[in-house]
Amino acid sequence: MSMLEDHLLETEILVAGGGMAGCCCAIAAARCGARVILCQDRGVLGGNASSEVRMHIVGANGTGHFDRGAELETEAREGGIIEELRLENCVRNPQRSASMFDLILYEKCRAESNLTLLLNTCVTGVRLEGERITQAIAERQSTEDRFTIDASIFIDCTGDGRLAAEAGALFMEGREGQDDYRETLAPAEADNERLGSTILMQARRHERPMPFVAPDWVRRFTKDELKLRLYATPGEEEPTHEYGYWWAEWGGTLDTIKENETIRDELLAIVLGIWDHVKNGPPGTPEGDDPFEAAYWALDWFGFLPGKRESRRFIGQHVLTEQDLLASRDFPDAIAYGGWSLDLHPPAGIDAAEEEPCRQHPVPHLYNVPLSACVSGNRSNLMFAGRNLSATHVAFSSTRVMATCAVIGQGVGTAAACAVQRKLSPAELSSHADVMAEIQQRLLRDDAYLVGIRSADENDLARSARISASSEQPGFGATEVVSGQTRRVQGERGAPPERAVPGGHRWMSDSAAGLPATLLLEWETPIVVREVQLIFDTGLHRHLTLSQHDGYTSRMLWGQAQPETVRDYAIEVFDGHDWQTVVTVEGNWQRRREHGVEVAGVSQLRLVVTGTNGVEQARVCEIRVY
Repeated sequence: MSMLEDHLLETEILVAGGGMAGCCCAIAAARCGARVILCQDRGVLGGNASSEVRMHIVGANGTGHFDRGAELETEAREGGIIEELRLENCVRNPQRSASMFDLILYEKCRAESNLTLLLNTCVTGVRLEGERITQAIAERQSTEDRFTIDASIFIDCTGDGRLAAEAGALFMEGREGQDDYRETLAPAEADNERLGSTILMQARRHERPMPFVAPDWVRRFTKDELKLRLYATPGEEEPTHEYGYWWAEWGGTLDTIKENETIRDELLAIVLGIWDHVKNGPPGTPEGDDPFEAAYWALDWFGFLPGKRESRRFIGQHVLTEQDLLASRDFPDAIAYGGWSLDLHPPAGIDAAEEEPCRQHPVPHLYNVPLSACVSGNRSNLMFAGRNLSATHVAFSSTRVMATCAVIGQGVGTAAACAVQRKLSPAELSSHADVMAEIQQRLLRDDAYLVGIRSADENDLARSARISASSEQPGFGATEVVSGQTRRVQGERGAPPERAVPGGHRWMSDSAAGLPATLLLEWETPIVVREVQLIFDTGLHRHLTLSQHDGYTSRMLWGQAQPETVRDYAIEVFDGHDWQTVVTVEGNWQRRREHGVEVAGVSQLRLVVTGTNGVEQARVCEIRVY
């Protein structure tokens, strides 16, 4: 007899897994009008970005051995929901608290009326009718509850793919051979090895020497064993003690699901052994010597949850390959983009002392991710987002990073909500050109970016307006706010040249003219205005992500609003007789702002910018009027 109390829940979309892919997926689907349940098996959201693991959210703009970004030329940082989260975290969390980011994710999910959040709740089974999933079974042991969840669409964002595996979805593990997908970076022969896992740590400097007595079971490392790793710090900054070490990787030669407890135990021995090496010196160091100048440093935190890189990868309608990414293949069903390098690590991790901890092969241009790589090939109402999407091991090595997983999650959540509204199964979406266009246009409206695809929303009344400004700069005129794209990607390593839409893609007022600066929209026939949407410049060329690493953070503008962003503004309308102010905002730091208004007979609308967060001109990437 089970102690679990049974509950029946009904929803339209079930999202399993509350990492960055799952959070963005659930929020996107809920904002698109679908009823969503999000099950997360931990007590906090964020997955590898949460306070339990504390890894950076990185993506298309890169870090490590390469960077992709140049001001007003190549703006590669992800937009949409992940940008909203990063900006919120940057301003509200100047202290760089990992737990504060947990709270922000929790708040964002709780704020959505269409989203029901079930923390500490793990999907443990499914029920099928033919090749369709009809129900998922989820358990919350902490409250002795079991949930049977009815849904139309099931989305696996768990990383390990528990829901999809329970449903019998086809999947891959390990590394494909070179001949399997004609991949030059794959091993000659297929094997069952994969990227390993890492436990991270943080240390803090004190005012007096702080001893470290290592447990008897830690690994002991010689200088030779760490010769390629000791100073391989994130972003290649100077050696540091406050945060590390992504290269403390192990377990890729094991089953990263079934042997995860063994991997965790060994990773604890490894990370504490590295710290013993730093604090007390390699074996043979004379007593009292401090070769790494770590005497005043002490461990402040280290994880007990391995940050897992790779386990199952599901087989979708399309399998992404090395060549898809390197050639930036033009997918008609694109829903997200990436740009991180093909980042391959030795499966033996730190035991491979003679191998570099990673081999990064930069992809030449930003690339699109298709919906068909996120829909199961043998379960018609099953989707996936995150590191378990349909890709070879080599292609996965780029798509696996969390900012890319997040934008894929937003794309999948948006597509799932469209499927619900259209009464289609996910398996049908990619074959309907009109439906894919609708999904893509909604993503662009929500400030996602898709390589080579421009907004063409017939309901956007700004597109039919005559647009002018109080001042403007060459190449960044007033009409650029309806260019159909909200960033510039024509610089080095941006979009492929044939799909890099030319233009400034924002209005920039003349700095010499000062503020206020005004953007004016005029219509020959008066309109009814119900909503105004604005996209501001937030410096998408630079890094911006929560990091416990001081050197990496120094490359950002953390703890403040981004200087390019409009801070203070008003929206005014003219009804043929008088101007009236319908929106006033002070202290903005976000990129995308929506304002609901209800004004009839509007012949003119103007945005009046009175202040920014640093720059001397107004910068507006897009204005939409509905």
